[in-house]
Amino acid sequence: MFKKLLFLLLILTLTTSCVSKKIYTDLESKYANVKKENRKLADTNRDLNAELIAAENALAKLQQNYDKTLQERNALRSDYEASQSNLNNLKASYDALEKNSSASIAENAKKNRELLAQLEAKEQALAAENARLETLKKELESRSKRVAELENVIASKDAAMTKLKDAISKALTNFEGKGLTVEQRNGKVYVSMENKLLFESGSWAVGSQGRQAVRQLGEVLALNPEIAILIEGHTDNVPYKGNDQLSGNWDLSTKRATAIVNILRENATINPENLTAAGRGEFAPIGSNDTAEGKAKNRRIEVILTPKLDEISKLLKEI
Repeated sequence: MFKKLLFLLLILTLTTSCVSKKIYTDLESKYANVKKENRKLADTNRDLNAELIAAENALAKLQQNYDKTLQERNALRSDYEASQSNLNNLKASYDALEKNSSASIAENAKKNRELLAQLEAKEQALAAENARLETLKKELESRSKRVAELENVIASKDAAMTKLKDAISKALTNFEGKGLTVEQRNGKVYVSMENKLLFESGSWAVGSQGRQAVRQLGEVLALNPEIAILIEGHTDNVPYKGNDQLSGNWDLSTKRATAIVNILRENATINPENLTAAGRGEFAPIGSNDTAEGKAKNRRIEVILTPKLDEISKLLKEI
């Protein structure tokens, strides 16, 4: 229509000379109205286009919400169907449990009674074990006390033997370097006197120097009545070739040990019950019998001093 009006206006312009002024004015007025109406329609069209775009956006958003809601509905439906299936299973299980409830209750009661009986037996066993443990604890404490006492006694004995060894060493100082040694080993004191200090070859008679050494030893032993005194005679491996009074080295070693005992018995303070004489012959050498020096060491008297162990033996029996 707008194009038609323009066309008419063009015609009128071309034919102005043929048209009256009134008609021209009317046409101009209509053209202005038409132009105004056209602008109004254009604005309306623009507004409608904007509303269309807004409506399309709203529709797209609504479609998204619809799709999301549809998915949620489908998920809820799946959950519902799963829940319904679980409900059916639970109902079936409940029906089965309800059907067997009496038997289950009876069986559980039996099991409970058995468990209670086992628990009671274990409690009794635990009480017995605790009592046994307490007894063992007391016994251990008692034994520990006796062991401590034993250790104290042994320490006291060792100290006494050390004191005895020092006293003997002091008393026999004059004989040091003359075949006499004093040692302390394993809780005992060993006084070793070579034959050159005591006897002539093949003889069991003690010489004057040896007798003096044994007497001085006896003076110390007389002050220690709680000491057991063992006198051992030793020889080298050379066969005895003396008179017919002796049968050999063993007999000779015994006679020499007895000779030392007899000298010690001259001291009336020494208790004879503490004295023991023994012959070892050549069977306990301390040196090689292949050399003269070794044989000289083997020909000896050993006085072995041991603390009486009655108290220790008693404690050991109590442990």
